[in-house]
Amino acid sequence: MDCSAHLPNTRELIRLKLLIIFNPKAAHGRSIKRLEDIKARFEHLGIETSFKPTMHAGHGTELVANATLSKFDGLVAAGGDGTVFEVLNGLYQHPKTARIPLGLLPIGTGNAFARELHFQQDHLTDAIEKLHRGNTRKVDVGLVKSADQSYYFMNIVSMGFAVDAGLVALKMKALGQSAYTLATLWQVMKLKSYPLLLEIDGKTIKSDNIFVTFSNSQYTGTHFLIAPGAEIDDGKLDITVLEKLPRSRLLKLFPSIYSGRHVDYKEVSTFKASHIKIKSPQGYLLGPDGEFCGHSPAEITCLPRDLTIFS
Repeated sequence: MDCSAHLPNTRELIRLKLLIIFNPKAAHGRSIKRLEDIKARFEHLGIETSFKPTMHAGHGTELVANATLSKFDGLVAAGGDGTVFEVLNGLYQHPKTARIPLGLLPIGTGNAFARELHFQQDHLTDAIEKLHRGNTRKVDVGLVKSADQSYYFMNIVSMGFAVDAGLVALKMKALGQSAYTLATLWQVMKLKSYPLLLEIDGKTIKSDNIFVTFSNSQYTGTHFLIAPGAEIDDGKLDITVLEKLPRSRLLKLFPSIYSGRHVDYKEVSTFKASHIKIKSPQGYLLGPDGEFCGHSPAEITCLPRDLTIFS
C-alpha cells in the first residue's frame, strides 16, 4: 500500500504571510487608486496579507512597533522613502531576534532605496514577485543620534542645501518626479554656505560647505546618483561634501548629479566611514530618507549587515 498518496503536499500548506504598511497618501494620493490591484496580485500568488494603512505622520512606526511580528513571515513598506523610514524605525523597536525580513512596494514619489535594489518604477508585478520568491539578503543600516532625536535609516541623511531643497520639494509633490529637480533649481537661487566640522572615523574635516550627505545607498530623490561608490552591505557610509562655490558653477555641476559625475568636480569631496560626528554647525535640520528630523550636532554610525530584506 502506497501511504504517500494520502500525505498532504507540504509545499502547498506553506502560505506566505505578510504585514503590509500602506501609505494611502504616497505619490500625492495616487497610491490609493492602486490598492485593489495590489491586493488582487497578492491573492493571485496565494500570499496572505494584512494591510495596515497609515493615517498620519509617524503612524507607520507606531503600527509596526505595536505589531506582533511573530504572526508574519515578512514586513512590507508600501509607499515612498518616507514610508520605508517609518517602517524601519518601527521594526527597530523590536529586539533583533524578533525582527522579520523587510520588503518594499515602491509606490511613492521618491523611491530611492528601491532603485538600489533594481526595482523598475511603477512595475509592481516585479516588486510583488520578489516578495513571493522570498529571497533575502543582509544590508547595512545607519543609526543617527542627534541633539534632540535618535533614529535609523536605510538610504541617506542630508544636511544643508539638500535639506532646504527637500523642504521645497514637499510643497511641489503634486508635480511628481520633477518636484525634486525643480526644488533643487529653486534653492540654487538662494545659495548659502556654512562652516562644517566633521570627525570621520577620528579624522577631522573642515570646510565652508554647501551641503553634506551621508549615504548608505547610491540614490536620493528620484534620479540623483549622489553617492556612486556606495554599497549597501560594505559596512561603510559614503560621505559627499560640496564646498562653497559660485552659483554659476553649481548650475554647471547640477546636471552631473544624475550620472554621478559630480564627484569629479574639485569642490566635491568624498569619504567612506563607519562612524561620523557632526560637530558644527549646531541646530541644523537633518534629512533622513525623505523625512526631516533631528538637529546637529549628531553622531552617525553604520551597523554592518544588520537588517534582512527581501531582494
